[in-house]
Amino acid sequence: MRALWFCIPAHGHTNPTMEVVRELTRRGHEVRYYSFEEFRAKIEGAGAQFVACDSFLPPIDEKAEKRLRRVSTTEMSVQSFRTVANLDPVVSEDVATWRPDVVVTDSACFWGKLAAVKHGLPWVCSTTTFAFNEYSSKYMSYSASEMADMVLGLPRLNREIRRLRPLGYEVKSALDIVRNKPGDNTIVYTSRKFQPCSETFDEEHYRFVGPSVRDVAPKEKSGRPLVYASLGTVINDRPGFYRTLINALRDADADLIISCGKAFDPAQLGELPSNVRVEQYVDQMEVLSRTSLFVTHCGMNSASEGMWMGVPELLFPLTGEQRAVARRVTEVGAGAMLEERMAKDAATLREAIVGALEDGRLREGSTRMRDDLRSCAGPAGAADFIEQVARRPVGV
Repeated sequence: MRALWFCIPAHGHTNPTMEVVRELTRRGHEVRYYSFEEFRAKIEGAGAQFVACDSFLPPIDEKAEKRLRRVSTTEMSVQSFRTVANLDPVVSEDVATWRPDVVVTDSACFWGKLAAVKHGLPWVCSTTTFAFNEYSSKYMSYSASEMADMVLGLPRLNREIRRLRPLGYEVKSALDIVRNKPGDNTIVYTSRKFQPCSETFDEEHYRFVGPSVRDVAPKEKSGRPLVYASLGTVINDRPGFYRTLINALRDADADLIISCGKAFDPAQLGELPSNVRVEQYVDQMEVLSRTSLFVTHCGMNSASEGMWMGVPELLFPLTGEQRAVARRVTEVGAGAMLEERMAKDAATLREAIVGALEDGRLREGSTRMRDDLRSCAGPAGAADFIEQVARRPVGV
């Protein structure tokens, strides 16, 4: 079997796929993976052929770059539509000459989904967030600025869609690409229990395989509790939040590790208390193996890794998608919400942290979710499903 795989340039969308790719290549299948140079080593390390897409990204001006840093849905969609057009000749030739049996494409990767439909190939949607339909979309709550961005951006999106039609791409809307439709074959990297509105996703076309993570044995927690905080890899330039967090635990009988990401220089925080460590990068799974409380932005991967390790979470979502994940974590009893106002005052933040550390219900909920996620089929189940779809007639 030959699988053509497409993904966007994001760690949170790439990392969960690596164990599935490794499983497919272990079985003797060929995987050709369209991605970006930043991910070449890990993709080739999983046994796939790497195809670089960096040169096909459209040039962006300063205004567009600022909008992307703010995670503008409109700007990301515009850039994605332009990437579809830029990649079209290369992908079309690859389909004609390499003759893949199946396409696997990230749920947010426009060029992968549209290529599969254009060329009439069986395809699988790789969903590293929740499966997204008209029911589960109600979990998303957007801020006023996010709503304005989407509404005011519609004319721009419609122009980009019209430019794709002469190339053979019949696109109704950006939402039509992102949203799962009945009959879409989909791998979801979580459990049915954690998926909102799971009863609306049929068992034939959806495989809830659980998080694809590198497992680390939990370490015995003794002495002072460890609080670990991370805002992920995208919206993490939040010096005010980091300072409040440090002040909240400055003289506490607890240790604090902050992973601040590459965009922020820890030196800006000045001299740190002896119980605080701030790093641009940490081995998150290793740190979680000895963590008592995870302060997280609620990206799907981070929230899942925390639950996989059975760590209670204090939830500080920054986007609509993250708010949906946070809502679900609270519903299954594995975390507590940290509101924006609570994160601005050290005393209030300390109270929230201490309350979460002492809440036995959160520990019980986290343990339940740990057991639930670990019972899923994992990468082997995802590989089985891809093989099945490759053998089905298109559209079945």
